[in-house]
Formats: sequence, C-alpha cells, structure tokens
Amino acid sequence: MAIMTFQDKLDELNRRHALAEAGGGAERVARQHKEGKLSARERIDLLFDDGTFEEMDKLLAHRCHDFGMETQTTPGDGVVAGYGRVEGRLVFAFAQDFTVFGGSLSEANAGKVCKLMDTAMKAGAPVVGLNDSGGARIQEGVASLAGYADIFLRNTLASGVVPQISAVLGPCAGGAVYSPAITDFIFMAKNSYMFVTGPDVIRTVTHEEVTKEELGGPMTHNATSGVAHFISRDDADCIAMIRELLGFLPSNNLEDPPRRASTDPADRGDPELDSAVPVESNQPYDIKDIIHRVVDDGDFFEVQEHYAGNIVVGFARFDGRPVGIVANQPAVLAGVLDINSSTKGARFVRFCDAFNIPIVTFEDVPGFLPGTQQEYGGIIRHGAKLLFAYCEATVPKITIITRKAYGGAYCVMGSKQVRTDVNYAYPTAEVAVMGPEGAINIVYRRELAAAGDVPALRAEKIEEFRARFANPYTVAERGYVDAVIQPRETRPRIIRALAMLENKRESMPRKKHGNIPL
Repeated sequence: MAIMTFQDKLDELNRRHALAEAGGGAERVARQHKEGKLSARERIDLLFDDGTFEEMDKLLAHRCHDFGMETQTTPGDGVVAGYGRVEGRLVFAFAQDFTVFGGSLSEANAGKVCKLMDTAMKAGAPVVGLNDSGGARIQEGVASLAGYADIFLRNTLASGVVPQISAVLGPCAGGAVYSPAITDFIFMAKNSYMFVTGPDVIRTVTHEEVTKEELGGPMTHNATSGVAHFISRDDADCIAMIRELLGFLPSNNLEDPPRRASTDPADRGDPELDSAVPVESNQPYDIKDIIHRVVDDGDFFEVQEHYAGNIVVGFARFDGRPVGIVANQPAVLAGVLDINSSTKGARFVRFCDAFNIPIVTFEDVPGFLPGTQQEYGGIIRHGAKLLFAYCEATVPKITIITRKAYGGAYCVMGSKQVRTDVNYAYPTAEVAVMGPEGAINIVYRRELAAAGDVPALRAEKIEEFRARFANPYTVAERGYVDAVIQPRETRPRIIRALAMLENKRESMPRKKHGNIPL
C-alpha cells in the first residue's frame, strides 16, 4: 500500500468537508426549495454576518450500527452548529438539516447541540435553534430520546443565563416540541408546524377530524395556543426578525442590553398626545398609537401580536436604551386582564427582569374579566402570575396611568406598591376601587332605593364620585404617583427616569427561588 502524501491527506480532508457541506445532496436541497424552505446552511448564512461563522463538529458521525445504518453516514449527521457574529455580537446557533435523515435527532447530533449550548453558557452568548426535523431517529431507539432529554436539561440550565431563541421552519413534533417550549421566544415560518400528537393519533383516539395546519400551524400557535411568539412569511423573513430581536437583548444576564445612538431627540414632546386618550372613559383607543409616538423613531417590536390582544408587550428604545413595554389595550375587551393576557404579560415581565431590561408600563385597565369561564379557568391563579412577576422584578420599572386603574388590576399593573420606581399619571387617569357606575350602587344604595327619580340621582352621584375619587389627584396626594404629567411630556419624562435609574440596585431576599403560581 502506497504511503499517503500530505496532498492525499489534504484531499481526504477536503472530500469530507465537501460531503458535510452537501448535506443530503442536491436533489434533497432542491426539494426543500420547492417546498419554500431553505437548506440548513443557507439559513445559517442568513443569520450570521458575512464570513463570521465558525462551524463546530462538522465531521461528526452517528454511531448506530442497526438497520444498515453503518453504511449510511453523512458528516455532520443532520445538524449544522457553530458560532459567529450578528451585528458584530457573538451568537451560537444550530440548524437541523432535513435533507439528512429528515433532520432526525441522533445520540451523536444531540451531543453536538449540547456541546454548543454548554459553550454558549461559558462564553455568555445567546443560542438560536433553527428547527426542521422529523423527530427522534427511530433506528437509535432510546438513545435518541435520551439525546432530547440532554437538550431539555441544557435549555433549562441556560434559562435566564443567556437568551434562547427557537425558530420552527418545518416539522417539530412529539417530544421535540419541548426544547423550543423551554426557550424564551419561538418564531414560526408559514410552512411550519408543531404538535405533541399528530392528526392521525387524534383521529384514532378522539374521532376528531383535524388537519396538520389546524392542529399545529403557525397561526394556531400564534393566535390560539400562545405557544409561539412570532409568525413570518418564510425562512428569510424569520431569520431577519431574529436578527432584529437580538438587537434588543443583552448577550447574557450579567450584561446590560446594547445601547445604540439615537437621532430622535430625547426632549421631543408631542402635542397630539394631549388628545390621544378620549375624555369619555367608555370610549376605546389604540394604546399602540401612544407607544409609537413616544419610543425612538416610532419603532416598536411587538411580541405575541396575535395572542391575547387585550395586553400589548414588546421591545422598543428610549434615547437608544432598550426597554420592555407592557400595556393594556383599551381597543380589545376594553383592556381588561384575563387568563391569557395575565400569562402573556407575566412571562414577558420575567424575561425582561432576567436580562436587565427596564420595564415601561402603560396602564388603562378596568379590572379583571368577570364570568364563570374565567373563574373556572383559574383567573385568580393566572392573574397572580402577573402580580408575582411585577413584584419579583428588580429592573427599573416605570408606569404611566393613561386612564383607568381600577381595583386589584391597579395593584397588578406596576403600581408603586409593587416596587415600581417611577409612576406617572395623565390628567385623564381614574384610580379607584371600581368604576363610578358600579361604586355608586354600593356607596349610595339607600339613597337610590328611596329616590323618586333614580336615573337623575344616579347621574348626579356618578359625577360626584368621579370628581372626588376617579381622578389622579387622590393618588398623587398620597405619593402613589410621582407626578401628574401632560401626555405630551411622556417621552422626555421616561427618558429622564431611565437615566436616573441606570445604576439601580435592588435585591431579593436570599432563597433558592420563589414559587410562582403556575
């Protein structure tokens, strides 16, 4: 046998690299394209800044010798993993390759993902997972299931340490769904789906007819289940959104979010805000109109736009500083808090607190949604999640009461009593135990019962109650708001408060963790 020269060895290295880069081959990549999907490497190229991606375990191979698998080996084994730069900042990512064994998870490529996540935690950098997989590799049996459990553990350990972002760009079914579910944000492309049990199983067990899209399509999880946070047109749109989201987030829990230069004047007032909130307290308005007017350049990156629309959450900047925004939405269900909106708001507040992102709250809430459906569904427990999240948060917190702040919902939405640092109220604010219409039925019950002209007396007492209690001045007199401000001053007031709180330090009592009412 001839001795291999260095060139021979170099040729062998290049051959193996070429095999890894080819994935499942040109024909299978073409099939991905025909279905409107990109290949794993094309997705990675879109995510990272040009020329910055460093691949890990490119030549890794599976170790299965059953069912003829020893003759079916592709370097990389169905997942592309590594690190690079996104807008110049370090990010780790893995992309499942559907062209190789359907992107199925093997013991080997699970180890590859775990190694990447372990390294990301050491380096203090976000992890992005691009999911496109048929699930566990059946030929490997329990070893592939153990691989999923290894990943779930890393997701849990990394939670609150580095941001974790998942994109579902194809199938994600069975146990595979629980890795994205543990991460901070889930993006879904138009032709993707997630479910624990597929349509065939559901038909067999329940005799219910349901399609794959109805069961676990992107709009199902964005609007109905609340599992996902973003929906995109296609792979490229999804990855562009991920890059935008990363721009608001710190690399890890020991850093502050990245500040950028802003050309939007910090002292910019907006006279049109003075008429943004209707004087009539029963008239709806869109809270997003106020948000867009006060944040830098009107840029608001909304999270879970299609779910629980009675609360609005998302990211924005004030004078270049990223913040998380939580706002009641009077245009949907009058802005009441219900089960879904409470859970949505609580999860977002806790994410911001974990990653040192200040929270700005716009409050206009008439209370919690009444009804047996809400009570039976556990509105007490779910509403307590949002309360717990606000109480627990130690990041800078600023609240602006734009109009209604009634009952227990006043306490929940960033009141002074839950350690909010700066509280403002508009002149249109109404802070009370309940609205005037309901309050007079209790306070003036006897007078109303004895009145000859009940409607006239009701109208008189409603106005009397509103003048005395449903205004911002009672709470200002008690120091529960720091100032009653003109709406046009909102932006500069928030910016000055954020600057004052830049070095805020607040700690929690020593404990392992709290017991949030899950």
